Amino acid sequence: MEPIVVKGVVVEGRRLGRELGFPTANIRVEECFEAEDGVYRSEVRVAGESYLAMSNLGHNPSVGGCARRLETHLFNYEGSLYGEQIEVVLLEKIRDEIHFDSITALRDQIARDKARILGV
Repeated sequence: MEPIVVKGVVVEGRRLGRELGFPTANIRVEECFEAEDGVYRSEVRVAGESYLAMSNLGHNPSVGGCARRLETHLFNYEGSLYGEQIEVVLLEKIRDEIHFDSITALRDQIARDKARILGV
């Protein structure tokens, strides 16, 4: 897969990632955006710094759905990104976006995705 670059201003979401233990920076994307929905190993560039990250592109089917968006959890980042311009580079799709029957199952899968991305 060729890296796909997404630039945008971080907007406020429903704060569900924070409740799951994985706060995210959310960027709006068009329905016609070229990338497939799913979970990606990614890199985020903000204020001249780069961070390894995991991103979900899609509609959040496990938590009631939403307009298509890109949600990204930055590893080793502290602070708020609301209103900041960031660049997310989707490096590798690791799985499809799927519906989970419970928040616990979703949280457990996100933890497995993180471990896979970090190689632990």
